[in-house]
Amino acid sequence: MPPTLLIEPGDDLSVMREEIFGPVLPVKTYRSLDEAIDYVNGHPRPLALYYFGADTAKRDEVLRRTISGGATVNGTLFHFAAENLPFGGIGPSGIGAYHGEFGFQTFSHRKGVFLQSRLSGARFLYPPFGRLTDLMLKVLSRG
Repeated sequence: MPPTLLIEPGDDLSVMREEIFGPVLPVKTYRSLDEAIDYVNGHPRPLALYYFGADTAKRDEVLRRTISGGATVNGTLFHFAAENLPFGGIGPSGIGAYHGEFGFQTFSHRKGVFLQSRLSGARFLYPPFGRLTDLMLKVLSRG
């Protein structure tokens, strides 16, 4: 399928309501940067956001005021191809990220294990309480 631009697609079209996994790029026009940002923020968070322009202040404003799974500036898909960047969605477009170490972290579960020493004073804090518990609380409350 050749790359396809969709100019001014209606929001009711499925291509505007579902994630796109193909060479299709919807293009929406806007009159102000605030209008474009409001449009992005008024819809489910996108898997990818593409900003085109040379104005670094506007670029930074778009990236700061919108939330997306990833972003590419002055291009498309490069954030996906870069193995040293995390890739993944946020909200409706998914949870977590993969690629390299990021994928290992996303698809791994770190199991925390705490080993209590047999020579621990914590056992004196469990019932039945006695003189040793009273002494230990007295020592600990001096802090």
